[in-house]
Amino acid sequence: MRQMWRYLPKALHRYGRFNQCQNAVKYATGSYSLVCNVASQSLIYSFFHGSISNSYSTGCTKMVEDATKSYPVSDMLVDSFGRLHTYLRISISERCNLRCQYCMPAEGVELTPGPELLSKDEIVRLANLFVNNGVNKIRLTGGEPTIRRDIEDICLQLSEMKELKTLAITTNGITLARKLPKLKECGLTAVNISLDTLVPAKFEFMTRRKGHEKVIESINAAVDLGYDPVKVNCVVMRGFNDDEICDFVALTRDKPINIRFIEFMPFDGNVWNVKKLVPYSEMMESVVKKFSNLKRLNDERTDTAKNFRIEGHCGTVSFITSMTEHFCASCNRLRLLADGNLKVCLFGPSEVSLRDPMREGADDSELMEIIGNAVKRKKAAHAGMFDLANTANRPMIRIGG
Repeated sequence: MRQMWRYLPKALHRYGRFNQCQNAVKYATGSYSLVCNVASQSLIYSFFHGSISNSYSTGCTKMVEDATKSYPVSDMLVDSFGRLHTYLRISISERCNLRCQYCMPAEGVELTPGPELLSKDEIVRLANLFVNNGVNKIRLTGGEPTIRRDIEDICLQLSEMKELKTLAITTNGITLARKLPKLKECGLTAVNISLDTLVPAKFEFMTRRKGHEKVIESINAAVDLGYDPVKVNCVVMRGFNDDEICDFVALTRDKPINIRFIEFMPFDGNVWNVKKLVPYSEMMESVVKKFSNLKRLNDERTDTAKNFRIEGHCGTVSFITSMTEHFCASCNRLRLLADGNLKVCLFGPSEVSLRDPMREGADDSELMEIIGNAVKRKKAAHAGMFDLANTANRPMIRIGG
């Protein structure tokens, strides 16, 4: 049976060349099945090949993914490798109330002048355009998104889009606790909170600011408000917090928290060094030594994380392996930056402005053409980590977490 799977991608690629074919192709083996509508040249090929290729796969990929159950996705959001981009990350601010060392240089960064940032109405217009073409998940990022004064209005208008199924936020948690009840009323459905250490003194060293207790308060507030799971993002750096990995895992024992360990990634100004990188394999080794009953979960096909649960724990543990085991083949993400530029890959320097044509009077069809062309230019995978370290890119704070 495994031999059949080995040759299946090549066979299905032949079928994928018939763009107009509307028949469903079904293949089932044991507990794995897939039903695909053959609507684009390489769609079926990419679904299979992206799921089983050793170089791209996130591992225990959930292949019981029925493409016919997906929301309709226009050609605008399908790249030349058949990847469907149904997840849009929108940075709504470049400003932040922390100065994390892995996010920005010590001297700070030159931020975009206010008039050049997207207004609330421009954000909503572009988000609506993406949702109407197939995006079903939006995440608000920054900078720090909660310091934007009209964030509640943005959430409310986004949540009213009928085809949008998930409205999430990634935040540092400094002001979240007091704002979260209102944000939930405005339709916020998922929360990611960044926290890289459980030691207040380390927190102040890393972020160059105080506020550790406020982040803990925000995590607890999210749990109390019923967010399940509350995702906690932890960038692991050798010599700084790699000794706290198991302490973070312990947080999942009694609360619905998903600890997400993230490999240290290179961006402009964060002084990335491979010696600071703690690879997934090493993190896993640390966890297994203390928690031997760690079990792998079935990941969604487009998951960026490898997900695990410890027997008896309420929460879960995940690893985001962008550097050592990338997941480009199943990438479904696009990024709209605070200044209105569209970025099709986190690590790619290529950007295209949607703000400028929009302010010059472009209608939706013209914007769709610009977006579609950018998506079609997306590469199969980002460069290796050493090449990325030498590639010009924005500081993370100006991209959006």
